[in-house]
Amino acid sequence: MRPYLNHATTRPSSSATPPYLPCYHHSHFLSPKTSFIPLFHSTKYPTLQNPKSPSYPLQDPTNFPAFVSLVKASMASSASSGRAATETKPFSVHFVCLGNICRSPAAEGVFRDIVKKKGLDSKFNIDSAGTINYHEGNLADPRMRAASKRRDIEITSISRPIRPSDFRDFDLIIAMDKRNREDILEAFNRWKSRDKLPADAYKKVRLMCSYCKKHDETEVPDPYYGGAQGFEKVLDLLEDACESLLDNILAENSNIHGS
Repeated sequence: MRPYLNHATTRPSSSATPPYLPCYHHSHFLSPKTSFIPLFHSTKYPTLQNPKSPSYPLQDPTNFPAFVSLVKASMASSASSGRAATETKPFSVHFVCLGNICRSPAAEGVFRDIVKKKGLDSKFNIDSAGTINYHEGNLADPRMRAASKRRDIEITSISRPIRPSDFRDFDLIIAMDKRNREDILEAFNRWKSRDKLPADAYKKVRLMCSYCKKHDETEVPDPYYGGAQGFEKVLDLLEDACESLLDNILAENSNIHGS
């Protein structure tokens, strides 16, 4: 029960230990005669120093081997964690065409298939987008999916437009033709200040056919308004370019290897 003063109690003198503070185990706790000795050496606040207490010189922590070893171990652990994060971060490739229903989803499917066959699917992040949002939310063109299926390549992507974060999230942005590349770069110039994008992100933008080794075409043609042969031609170009693209990435990134 908490102790209290009743009307018959006489308040003790200031020099006596208060009988109504029994929760303190030491009889001299808070005694007026007890000196307050600070637990730190203060030069910024000299009023906190007790003039009667001995001087406590500041110690150089590097004089203590155990402390130095602890700091070095912590720094080594942080560096190791940083290297591990860099090594395990997937390499990100983004394919872009006009509407994201024919060429770029096919490029995504072809490249994903090649990467998987080499046992590198866990090392890559692969996606696609369009420079317009007209087909946003739609599956790829059924003619493109059928042509890919005949080559045992699955196309499962859903159309979406390119967005500012793509310039941060992806290591390479691959345009299907020169107009796509121009539109991507124009979008970057509009967004770079507003969204604080890396100033050199435009360097990530490449042309798909720049990786071709077996074909002389400089662009992947849009097959949307053509016949079945146009979709086959697109796949021929993409298979050629994607094989070379993967070889190029592996040559420039020695940390990517099969599991």
